[in-house]
Amino acid sequence: MIACIFPGQGSQKVGMGKALADAFPICRETFAEADVALGESLSRIIFDGPDDQLTLTENQQPAILTVSIAAFRLLESRGLKPSFVAGHSLGEYAANVAAGTFGFRDGVSIVRRRGRYMQEAVPVGTGAMAAVLGLDADQVAQICREAAEGDVVSPANMNGGGQVAIAGSAAAVARASERAKTAGARRVVPLQVSAPFHCALMKPAQDRLAPELRALATRRPSVPVVANVDAEPKREAAAAIDALVAQVSSPVRWEAVVQRLASEGVTTYVEVGPGTVLSGLVKRIHRDATIVNFGSPEDLAAIDGLLADPERPALRT
Repeated sequence: MIACIFPGQGSQKVGMGKALADAFPICRETFAEADVALGESLSRIIFDGPDDQLTLTENQQPAILTVSIAAFRLLESRGLKPSFVAGHSLGEYAANVAAGTFGFRDGVSIVRRRGRYMQEAVPVGTGAMAAVLGLDADQVAQICREAAEGDVVSPANMNGGGQVAIAGSAAAVARASERAKTAGARRVVPLQVSAPFHCALMKPAQDRLAPELRALATRRPSVPVVANVDAEPKREAAAAIDALVAQVSSPVRWEAVVQRLASEGVTTYVEVGPGTVLSGLVKRIHRDATIVNFGSPEDLAAIDGLLADPERPALRT
C-alpha cells in the first residue's frame, strides 16, 4: 500500500520544478495556473529567484505547494494512485489538494494568506524556534513547561528519531534550549525561521485563517488525509478543514502520522515535491518501508519501477 507525502517549509530552492515544467505540459500548466490564481508570476520567482524573494513566507508556501502539485499531477497521469496522503505542516495543504478536498487555485491562494498571517502574528525577532536532537518528545515537553516562566514555549514538530523542534518567545526558547543541553540533548540547533510556527503565538493567525478555510468550496477527499494535529485519517471535508485550522497553532505530530500510516498497512512512501527531508524522517520511524522521492524528471525511473513491480499490485491500480 502506498502513501504520498508532501514536504513543508524549508524544502524550497530556486529552480525547483523547472525541469518538470520544461519537460511535461501537465506540470507547465500547473505553474501557469498558480500564476493566474495569484495574479502575478510566482513561477518566475520559483524558477529564477532571487532567493530572498522565494524564502519570504508568503511566497515560499504557495511555491512549495505548486511544485508539489505539479509533480503529483504528473505521477497521477502515469497511473500512481495512493491509498493515503499526508503532509508536514504546509504539506498537508498539498495533501488535501491531491485528495481533492479543495481545488489547486484555492489552495495556492489560501496558503499565501496563511504565510502572511503567520508572519504578521508575531513581530520579527520576538519569536524563535530550535531543533532539539537526542531527547524524546515527552522530555522536551517537560523541559518546555519548566522553561516557560509565563512565556510561550512548546514542542512544535515531533519529527521522530529523537528530533523535536520547539517554538515560542525568543527568551523562553533560549531557556528551554539551555535546559535541553543540560538534560543531555545531543545538539540544540537554532532554526532560521521567520516566525515561531505551531505554537500558541500563532493563535491570531489561526483566528484570521479559520473563516477563510471554512469558506472554501470543498468535497469529500478521494483518499484519507492523515492530519498533523492528531494523526487521524480525515475522510470528510469538514474534518480535513478543521484539522487545517487547528494545525496553525498546534504541533505537527509527524512521528505519529507515519506510525498511523504504517498501522493502516502502508509499506511504500512517495515524497512528492522539493527535497528529501520527509524521506529521512520516515526512514527513522518506519525502518522497513520503501521510500521514493519525486521532484524532478530524473526521479521518474524509480517511480516507473514501482508501478511496474508485480510484487506491489497496489501501486498499479
